[in-house]
Amino acid sequence: MEQELSLEFLRVVERAAIASARTMGLGDRHSSDQAAVESMRTEMDTVGMEGTIVIGEGERDEAPMLFIGEKVGVGAHDHNRQYPGVDIAVDPLEGTNLCATGEPNAITVLAASEPGGLLHAPDLYMEKLIVGPACKGAVELDAPPEHNLRAIAKRLDRDVDDLVVTVLDRPRHEKLIQDIRKTGARIRLISDGDLSAGISAAVSDMGVHAVMGTGGAPEGVLTAAALRCLNGQILARLVVSKPEHEERIGKMGIKDPKRIYRTEDLAPGKKIIFACTGVTPGNLLRGVRFFGGGIRTQSLIMTYSQREIRFVDSTHVEPGAEVRLRFY
Repeated sequence: MEQELSLEFLRVVERAAIASARTMGLGDRHSSDQAAVESMRTEMDTVGMEGTIVIGEGERDEAPMLFIGEKVGVGAHDHNRQYPGVDIAVDPLEGTNLCATGEPNAITVLAASEPGGLLHAPDLYMEKLIVGPACKGAVELDAPPEHNLRAIAKRLDRDVDDLVVTVLDRPRHEKLIQDIRKTGARIRLISDGDLSAGISAAVSDMGVHAVMGTGGAPEGVLTAAALRCLNGQILARLVVSKPEHEERIGKMGIKDPKRIYRTEDLAPGKKIIFACTGVTPGNLLRGVRFFGGGIRTQSLIMTYSQREIRFVDSTHVEPGAEVRLRFY
């Protein structure tokens, strides 16, 4: 599956990034998201698979396409031959506000696995703690930030005040931010995009050593898929605070609302593909760049069983245009 489909999925996220980049800075987050969704859905139907959306834009009555349970790929329409079954998690545009305002770190994202390889996570908040390979197994979700930061510093052979922690800039994180700062560690506050932040924590030389706080559960599953490929770690727990939350997780077969999920629980697949493309310039990827006669994109494509991690710089040439490549 990984060898057959990885470049196909790369094309899917590239096309979605290009479509949403055309709306960058226009101030319309809905149009940015819609452009990414429509492009991703169209491209996905050209992929030789029988895909099922397990994390997407919502339930059928809330989203016109890429909804949970939707069948995608050539196999959804061609019943004359057999295609590989694939579970797919998507965030067509992580950072719709970032794209709409032209801020950094908007990306298009897709993760795929064999059927059953990605948790069907409800659209709730989730407590998260993310670290890179060197700190895997050293942290605990319920431990105070000071304990975890000291453990991270020990694994990395540095002082706590040399650490950088990414946290979503939200009122709910006020105490967390205070507790982190008391340790001497520095904080990188972000307005959106904790998925790309989670990936950055697992990539060396990105200057981020952990991600802490509460974010979306679907993004947690996508992050877990990436971390399986990068050998990083995420610890997470659903935030179930209302009766309707309990009803929602019950429909998805989740029996223990207090369960702490590990990376392998969120993305247990034996074959995993993770692909993302930068829309606006960011710490992880450069954004889409338009030039006379073509478009340039930068993407990250990873596979779990093949242990391949590729940064892909692509030039998409308009028909009949003169090709002018600039290497850097």
